[in-house]
This record gives sequence, C-alpha cells and structure tokens, in this order.
Amino acid sequence: MVATAAASAFFIAPANDAVGKAAKHGNGVSSAAPIKTTSRPSRLQVMAHAQSPTKINGNLVNLTKISDNAKNEDGVQSPPPRTFINQLPDWSVLLAAMTTVFLAAEKQWTMLDWKPKRPDMLADPFGLGRIVQDGLVFRQNFSIRSYEIGADRSTSIETLMNHLQETALNHVRTAGLFADGFGCTPEMSKRNLIWVVTKMQILVDHYPSWGDTVQVDTWVSGSGKNGMRRDWHVRDLKTGEIIAKASSLWVMMNKHTRRLSKMPEEVRGEIEPHFVDSAPAVAEDNRKLPKLDDSTADFVRSSLTPRWYDLDVNQHVNNVKYLGWILESAPQTILESHQLTAITLEYRRECGKDSMLQSLTALGGDAAVDGFGQGGVPALAPP
Repeated sequence: MVATAAASAFFIAPANDAVGKAAKHGNGVSSAAPIKTTSRPSRLQVMAHAQSPTKINGNLVNLTKISDNAKNEDGVQSPPPRTFINQLPDWSVLLAAMTTVFLAAEKQWTMLDWKPKRPDMLADPFGLGRIVQDGLVFRQNFSIRSYEIGADRSTSIETLMNHLQETALNHVRTAGLFADGFGCTPEMSKRNLIWVVTKMQILVDHYPSWGDTVQVDTWVSGSGKNGMRRDWHVRDLKTGEIIAKASSLWVMMNKHTRRLSKMPEEVRGEIEPHFVDSAPAVAEDNRKLPKLDDSTADFVRSSLTPRWYDLDVNQHVNNVKYLGWILESAPQTILESHQLTAITLEYRRECGKDSMLQSLTALGGDAAVDGFGQGGVPALAPP
C-alpha cells in the first residue's frame, strides 16, 4: 500500500477563478478540485495537495495521472467501482486483531496456570485450606512473606499466632458452621454468644524464614461442660517436621452483657460432631503465674493504649495483640540474644479501646546472672 500525505487550506478566491491550477512536484501528482460557486461575489475554495513518495523500500514508484473518465461531471474524482475484490477486508488488519486476541488469551491462561512447578510447593495454592482425616482436621498452608519476618530474618511469635487464628476461623467456615462474628455458629448468633479464649499455650522448636511454607493442622475437642479446646500442629511443608505446637481453651460470652455463658445444648449439638477424642497437643501447664507489680518487676512499660486497628469484630483487643504488649517491657538485650520457645497466656479480662495498660517483666533463669532479678515472668496488668 502507498502512504500519502495531505494538507488543506481555506482561502477567499476571486469569483472568476473557476478551476484551480495543477502543478507537479517531483514525481508526485498535485491536483486542485473546485467547489461549485454560489450567488455571493466571492467564494471559499479548498485546495488539497497530496504527494506520494518516489521510492518505497528502495524501488521506484511510477504514478499515472487520473484519467478523465474517473471524474464526475463536476470534475471531482469519483471512487473506484465496487467490486468483489475491493470489498474484501484488509487481511493484515484482521491478522493483527487475531494475534492481539490470542496473546491476551494466552496471558490470562498463564495467570490461571497455578499448578505447582516443584514438588515442595504447596498443594493448596490459594491458601484456602481443606478438611482432612475423616473430616475432623482442618489443614491450611501459609507461605512466609517478607513483611512477616523480623530483624533476625525469621518470623515472630505473633506471625505464628495469626496463622493459628486464621486456620481456626477457616475451619469453622469450611465445616459450614460459620454465621457471623469470630467463628460463631448459627445457634450462637441467635443467642448473641461469641467465643473468647481463656488460655493459650505455645511451644516453638524453631521459626520459619522468608520463603518457607508451613502447614497448619487444627482440630477441636470438648473441655468440661461449657468449654472447648482447640489444638494446632505447625509443620515445615518441605520436611514434614513439626516446628510448633499449640493448645487453647475457649468459653462463651454474651456480646451484649459481656458476661460468660454456659454452653446451650443447641450449640453443643452443632459442634460436638466435630470433636476429636485426643490428648492436648501441649500438655497443660497448671503452674500459677506469679503476680507482678511495680515493686517486684524488673522492667515496666506504662501508658500502653489500644489502637483502633487492634480491635477485632467482637469489639475488643484481639488475643494476638497482647503478646506484643507483653514483649514491650522485655529488655532489648534479651530480645536480641534469645528466642521465645514457650509461652503460656492467661486471658483474665477483655481490653477495650479506652483501656490503658502497663507491661511488667521480671527475669529469671540465666538472665538472673546479670542482676536483673530471679524467678519472674512477663505479665500484663492494668495500671
């Protein structure tokens, strides 16, 4: 195809100029087409100038003048006659459109091609989790992200606790018991009941690093008449080694009165079919935590207040946030030279958005040689 350049100009022409002049420029052809006159003494005439290149890809192009029979009675060039050939589509344009559609479809298919490329990649690519072991254990995989690691290049205890909480909620959802709130069943929602944790025990063998994938298994069991126990195993997906264990105790609370409640029989009928008859993942530690105050604590951090984003849908501080506050008062030298391998948390009172707390720490064991204190543990208490 031959490319042409066109330019036009508007000007007032004398009335006696009926026909424009034609001039040659190089090997191109120029033509002027008059516009029919009106009754006015002067008229507007359009001069169109078109020039085609003398060479295309190094080859000379011979152009012929437009024949007179290609013009109508007014001297204006008429379009070529409509034939079967010139009504066919431009195949180059059609081919380009088909190529664009094909490339777009290939890109979408690549995005949906989530099949594992390596055997050590997670079998649950979207992280949604699934029910295993006769429908009693829920399993979910987590890939450790860059924002989940700390200065030592490993995950924190808070990250692991977030994974535990996420699998617990997804277990309830996948089992078909999710209504609203945090893991509430339909019968709990009718009675304005919510789950609250009273005790959490965690043992950590080692912490995963950025790029590792962990597999979290969780299941539930009965605990007394009005409670429920939830356990977790955290494994390195590549090696299958258990790197952390956790056990927790849960009871029900009325979300309006904020008082503990007995477990209704209707609720028990919903959750009891999902109970697993097994021992706790972590043996229960019945030792009483020593009480700390300003006089017995080695380190105190005061004026801790919850942020808006520390609250969960039950309108109180999420249980994972307490751990960060507890470690606030731990000395920096301990955090840099030690890793948390075991912790027992007892939740005795809920914390709201208007609460003000202080974190108290007493050191024991090997830390006592530095003269910090003996026999104590971190604690969180109202000021």
